[in-house]
Formats: sequence, structure tokens, C-alpha cells
Amino acid sequence: MAPDRSLQDVYFPELRCFGCGPANADGLRLRSFADGDGRAVARFTPSPHHDNGLGHLNGGIIATLLDCHSAAVVTHEAHERGWPPLPGAALPYVTAGLDVSYLRPAPLEHAVELSASVLSATEAEMTVEVVLAWDGRDRSRATALWKRWRPR
Repeated sequence: MAPDRSLQDVYFPELRCFGCGPANADGLRLRSFADGDGRAVARFTPSPHHDNGLGHLNGGIIATLLDCHSAAVVTHEAHERGWPPLPGAALPYVTAGLDVSYLRPAPLEHAVELSASVLSATEAEMTVEVVLAWDGRDRSRATALWKRWRPR
């Protein structure tokens, strides 16, 4: 994989997801990159319209970033293990749960950093820890549960 190609560009370039879909010109367009050992990193620069009304990054946008960044590391891990999407599924896994903790305000005027690590992985489900940080301090953290997408 070329180092300048995001996981989103590699695995789901036609996805229109608001948070991470490369094909959604109006979305957040998060770009995540593999960093080895089941880990992924990303940087996101908020825009003024991502304001929570108090001059900080909106909690819904934060949750979307955490969810979508975990999607990138899960999809990468699935492909690395030989678990591509099943026939009829756009992705190998879908979010089954996202437990978000907001630890302190995140800035609206600076880029934030995201990191995600796969904690456990089976073909049936994966669990990921994902963190949004700025200035060396965690601003929010989530545990994401992903289940195998089995189209019906």
C-alpha cells in the first residue's frame, strides 16, 4: 500500500459515509493510515461549522470521527487476516456499539489526532480502542464493537 493512500482510499473509495467516505464531498473526509501492529492514525482539522456552540469541537462530530477511524482499522485488520467483505456487503464489519467518553474539550481551531488499536479480533467480531487527542492529552476515547456484516 502506498504511504500516501489512506485506508479509506484503499478499501472503500466509493463509500459515501459522512465521516470517512472518500466519495462524499460534503462529509468530514477522514483519512486514516496504518501504523503497524493493528494500529491506525489520522489527523483531522475541524471547521468553524463543527462548533458545539461554546467554541469547541461538537460531541457528535467527535463520536463520528471515533466511529469512522475505528472502521478504518477494523477493515484493514479484516483484510490482513483474509476476512474481506462477504458477498453483498460493502464492508467486512459494521458498528455494533460505540461507548464514548468525553474527557475534556477538543479544540475547534487546531487539528486533532486520532489513534485506534484492535484489542481483539475474530471473524465474528472485533473490538477497538480509539482515542482523539490534542496537545498531548486525550480529549475523548471510545471502545468500538464491530460485528461481521452478513447481508440477508
